[in-house]
Amino acid sequence: MDVRRPRVDEPVRRLRRQGPQEVAGTEEVRRRRNHAMAVTAPTTATRPPTALSRTGAAAVTAALVLLVAVLAVVDITQGTASAGAPEVWKALTGQADQTDASVVIASRLPRMTAGLLVGAVLGMAGAALQAISRNVLAAPDTLAVNAGSYVALTLVATTGVTLPLFLSSGIAFIGGLAAAAVVLGLSGLGAGTVRLVLAGSALTLGLTAVTEGLLLLFPQETEGLYKWNQGSIAQNGFDGVLQMAPIGVVALVGLLLLARRVDALALGDDAARGVGVPVRSTRVTGVVLAALLSTAAVSLAGPIGFVGLCAPALVRALARRFRTFTRSRASLPFAGLTGAGLVLGSDVLLRAVAPSDTAVAVPTGVVTSLVGALFLIVMAARAKDTGTAVAADRLRIRSRTVFLVTTAVLVVVLVGLVIAAVLIGDSKLLLGDVFNWAQGRAGQTTAFVLDTRVPRVLAALLAGGALALAGTLIQAVTRNPLAEPGVLGVTNGAAAGAVLTVTTVPLAGTWSMAGGAFAGAAVSAVIVFGLAAQGGFRQNRLVLVGFGVATGATALVSLLIILTDPFNATKALTWLSGSTYGRTLPDVAPLAIVLAVGLVVAVARRTELDLVSLDEDTPRLLGLDLGRGRLGFLVLSVLLSATAVAAAGTIGFVGLVAPHAARALVGRQHTRVVPVSVLLGAVLVCTADLVGRTVIAPAQLGAGLMTAVIGTPYFLYLLVRSRR
Repeated sequence: MDVRRPRVDEPVRRLRRQGPQEVAGTEEVRRRRNHAMAVTAPTTATRPPTALSRTGAAAVTAALVLLVAVLAVVDITQGTASAGAPEVWKALTGQADQTDASVVIASRLPRMTAGLLVGAVLGMAGAALQAISRNVLAAPDTLAVNAGSYVALTLVATTGVTLPLFLSSGIAFIGGLAAAAVVLGLSGLGAGTVRLVLAGSALTLGLTAVTEGLLLLFPQETEGLYKWNQGSIAQNGFDGVLQMAPIGVVALVGLLLLARRVDALALGDDAARGVGVPVRSTRVTGVVLAALLSTAAVSLAGPIGFVGLCAPALVRALARRFRTFTRSRASLPFAGLTGAGLVLGSDVLLRAVAPSDTAVAVPTGVVTSLVGALFLIVMAARAKDTGTAVAADRLRIRSRTVFLVTTAVLVVVLVGLVIAAVLIGDSKLLLGDVFNWAQGRAGQTTAFVLDTRVPRVLAALLAGGALALAGTLIQAVTRNPLAEPGVLGVTNGAAAGAVLTVTTVPLAGTWSMAGGAFAGAAVSAVIVFGLAAQGGFRQNRLVLVGFGVATGATALVSLLIILTDPFNATKALTWLSGSTYGRTLPDVAPLAIVLAVGLVVAVARRTELDLVSLDEDTPRLLGLDLGRGRLGFLVLSVLLSATAVAAAGTIGFVGLVAPHAARALVGRQHTRVVPVSVLLGAVLVCTADLVGRTVIAPAQLGAGLMTAVIGTPYFLYLLVRSRR
């Protein structure tokens, strides 16, 4: 069947000619068809765009081209060397001296060209992914394409093999494509924005944890990869641009040839098949071409965040007024032009507001990530949230015996882990050595080992318990079983506050670190929970705002690490991996106090937790002040998360896994969930810390990296189960 040039109303006519057995019960198909006819699919439009629409679209395109050209000219004139507009003109016309010509030709022109190319390919990749997946948040960032490319290149770098740019691009392409396939497979096409963001962010966290572990284990082989991962368009000559440009051109041509089929997908899979579009091959081909575009950008400049998300969103806003931009053949190039403007605009803005030396050190990707995170937060806050809070799990009633047996087993396991963690390490000890140390009679060597090891074990235990309790409180208040401090950005905010303290006050003590972490977590929590509270903590807004805050905090952490001195950078990276290395008893004292207070409050108000986790109406009918109670529990969860981050670094997924497992074991009553969840969190982090510092001794892996490796598959499993 020839669908290359279908008539405007042909898809609708074919659907009408189908028998009732083919269309009966397809209310979703009709809904998508009507929506596509109204605003999206050009092949189903009832009338072609008017001449006025075409004229307006042409004017907007011309204005954007002019803006990008102005940004390109300004970008060339910016830099550390004193080569302004006159020197640039002389260099381009061959009238400048050798020094000015080399600065312009070898550095500034390649940087500007790379910005144009990277922005264009990322904008088109985001537009293609959103059209194919029917999801407005699909992008190389949210589909973990960048994280997949990063971990693939890091794995190659650890071998010590140096590959040319073209082969490195192939490795990055394989990693990015595999990550995108996993996220799309888990989230489902057209299944809503939240599932895609959850799957993408979870996989990104897991892959990032693996990458950070490799960076710490192979510092010499992977030197420079961390800064590369922040995304910089700085170039040394045109070699990289000339090698990547053909890849971008080939992928763009392929997407333009596929444009009509992609437009037909807006009708829905069944409707698209009805007009002769091979849905599966179209979708696979489109994802491959979009991944190829992303690979070209990653290979040339590293991951430049959020361009693939923001550029198509701006095009959609224009498409509401100019129907020309609803066609993929028009929207793809325009999204590429918009992406080029975003990248060049970020680079120009950075060099305009920051000193030249600082601007050179800060990658462009950090700026685009900060801007994109703000864009996502605003978009999530303004969007109409049609998703409701996740329905509560079925009420499970376990016997008292089950609870007591479970608690006893966990206590025994935890005691055994503590003994093993204290005795096993770079030097093995005996129980007698521990008793002698406790009585002050141990030798100098044994005393030194236990003085450093015991605080580490305590930090792991207390951090695991605090994060588990924080996750339990957040899931109860939001009635969202996928909510936890890491997913919602609270942990990232605490990390940003703590890293700011480390990098600006190198001699900061324990309480200063805890204060900085709490300040960062508090700011993140105010943003996330404040915006999500509009409408009763509905899942869509809560997750999307949390994802935006987490991304912005991560970009801020990267900025701080890049600008600080190497010693503080190494210390911050080690701490961010969730390492308990170097902890002392004063370091864990604040965490112990906060956890004790949190346990007392949670147990004392266990009935209120049960009621809050049910619905909105029941607590009010019983006379409870729902707003005040919810705020109190959230403040306590933020305090627990912040002190845990200050004591043990960023440790993810504990607040998700422990409450889930506790409810599965002992039911939903919080009088039982709270102690079991805390015990499970302590067991999980203590195990991760023990494995991380012994399995590859004398080298060590942070507990946060181990929990991410454990938690990511579990999180993805929960997504699959909820989809079923």
